[in-house]
Amino acid sequence: MDAIHLTNIRAYGYTGALPEENVLGQWFQADISLYLDLAMATQGDRLADTHDYRTVINSTQQIIRKAKFALIERLAGAIAISALESDSRLQRVTVKVTKLTPPIPDYTGQVAVEISRDRIR
Repeated sequence: MDAIHLTNIRAYGYTGALPEENVLGQWFQADISLYLDLAMATQGDRLADTHDYRTVINSTQQIIRKAKFALIERLAGAIAISALESDSRLQRVTVKVTKLTPPIPDYTGQVAVEISRDRIR
């Protein structure tokens, strides 16, 4: 299966289990892989033969900005559903959501969740 990879989609959002995360917010990053057959696009060179990934980028940023979930797992799931619904040709999506600066004392790393969802027929 062919894939389009979208990386470093960033937005400021309010997802988190701690009350201050829902009020103060933080930066999130999403990396998304869209799986579909790209054979026509490789031969025809027309946007109509592929997925216009701008829609996924825009909807991902909007979901991050507006959603107030407790878990980044839920945020990743919402992004995956939105991406699958954007084009019936998509067979699978993989979404990785990263909290760039999680509010954990003495921890300077990042926390990420990655999920994959298949189109249900």
